[in-house]
Amino acid sequence: MAVVMIGVDPHKASHTAVAVSAAEGPLGELRVRACVAQAERLLAWAAAWPQRTWAVEGAGGTGHLLAQQLLSAGERVLDVQPKLGARVRLLAAGDVNKNDPNDARSVAVAALRSAGVREVRPDDHAAVLKIWSKRYRDLGRTRTQVVCRLHAVLCEVIPGGVPKAITTARAARVLKAIRPEGAVQAARCELAAAFLEDLRRIDAGIRETRKKLAVTVAAAGTSLTGLFGVGPVVAATVIGDVRDVSRFPGRATSPPTTGPRRSRCPRASARSTG
Repeated sequence: MAVVMIGVDPHKASHTAVAVSAAEGPLGELRVRACVAQAERLLAWAAAWPQRTWAVEGAGGTGHLLAQQLLSAGERVLDVQPKLGARVRLLAAGDVNKNDPNDARSVAVAALRSAGVREVRPDDHAAVLKIWSKRYRDLGRTRTQVVCRLHAVLCEVIPGGVPKAITTARAARVLKAIRPEGAVQAARCELAAAFLEDLRRIDAGIRETRKKLAVTVAAAGTSLTGLFGVGPVVAATVIGDVRDVSRFPGRATSPPTTGPRRSRCPRASARSTG
């Protein structure tokens, strides 16, 4: 019996699944609401095709939960990057409108024809590192926003604002030295104090997250931290995003180069041939 590929176009509110044969012929279509029983309903519908493989678009993003649920049920699940489905849609013959069923079918066809599609694996220690490394980055971005807003307020109270990098201690000293004159300046000082409290809370979150990353990276037993300049944060980010480094081609599997290496720069090419 030929293997049936079931493409899934996941969304926050619903998931659309389309089953196609090895010849890309449509076999069935189902749309389920994103709920507790989403995987159960999809499995009941797909029972008509015992030899099946699921292809979930963005199994590391919007489709992550559904992909993990199918994987826990013993199903084989492939992760199809959105750009692969978009290419299938672009190259499809005829007028193919962009809607959920067509997107799901494009995902299934991409899984059938693309060699670079990866198989989804159960969440492991790398997923934990990815969670906390993302938390660390998000806190860093939020801190930058709060610092910029605090500096903007201080520039309206003190000529030139704070000349050096703003820290909680320096901002506290600056605010303590200000004697507001009038209701407007007092309101600005209150707003700056509120930003300072936000900054203290974010700094505390960054310190706590850094501690979690250090413990989690140590538990992973990685040797990345032995490299110069690689600490727990960098190691967690790399492991969380890469997971299995063996999926990248190494020197032994890279295609051999024949002939001289060409430069992509037109001026360099002109100089070498001139």
